[in-house]
Amino acid sequence: MDYKKIIKSQKARFAIIRMLQFLPDNIMLSVQYMLKMGRLPNLRKPKRFTEWLQWYKMKYRNQIMFSCVDKYKVREYVEWKGLHEILNTLYGVYQNADEIDFDVLPERFVIKTTNGGGGENVIICRDKSQLNIGEIRSKLNYWLKLKSVDAGREWAYTGINTPRIIIEKYLENTIQPDAGINDYKILCFNGVPHVIIYDCDRYIGHKRNFYDVSWNRIRVTSDCPAKDGIIPPPENLDKMLKIAGVLSSDFPFVRVDLYNINGMIYFGELTFYPWSGYVKFNPDEFDFKLGSLFNTYNKG
Repeated sequence: MDYKKIIKSQKARFAIIRMLQFLPDNIMLSVQYMLKMGRLPNLRKPKRFTEWLQWYKMKYRNQIMFSCVDKYKVREYVEWKGLHEILNTLYGVYQNADEIDFDVLPERFVIKTTNGGGGENVIICRDKSQLNIGEIRSKLNYWLKLKSVDAGREWAYTGINTPRIIIEKYLENTIQPDAGINDYKILCFNGVPHVIIYDCDRYIGHKRNFYDVSWNRIRVTSDCPAKDGIIPPPENLDKMLKIAGVLSSDFPFVRVDLYNINGMIYFGELTFYPWSGYVKFNPDEFDFKLGSLFNTYNKG
């Protein structure tokens, strides 16, 4: 069931979620999982990756996560790990959109709210002269207020008490400018990279492939089609995996998102609850395979 098609207004969906805030996490997450996955999760003895992510929301508590999900504060975490060179150029950080002086910004840039995730709350500007600045300010200020609701019971995001706006350098795919930049999402368990999710063609027909750390194709799909043909690994794949290992070493699980442009590695984000744990893999066995990696944490 796609509840977003039934209740199309995000405002309405969040209003309903606010009314249900009194429900315990295990009940709320079970209901959401059932609606989105078509089955009840096993939260006492998770076996699937998607079940473990619900457990992770309920049970795992690490204060560092509060900084890691904040798109501004996570820069401090990356620097603390000795990886300042992979941070994108920051043009400014703001409490609200009215503080932004668009006149001093370059022609191309990316605006984000610090509490957005999953590609949400992002504005990509490729030509400043085409911007409706009043509309942009309204949208950003709306996002800052709206995302205070904990829609998916994702504990780490409850630590963002004062969301802000950041503006960063526009990173460009010079080969296919309209396609967007390729994204390498590395699933790491206990500081060890295991699976690389390769996202490409985001703006011209989003595609996604799965690889192991030796760049062998894993024949699995998720929520968007696969990219046909042979995709060569990035030249500095080993370095990317080392970076992912360093950034993930403090957690039982985290997805480390990196960009690789002309041989330069850039930090994207750290994601503790990818897809919020609501994704259907094909074949279904892949859900259990990833779940077995997560289970190493519970075994101590």
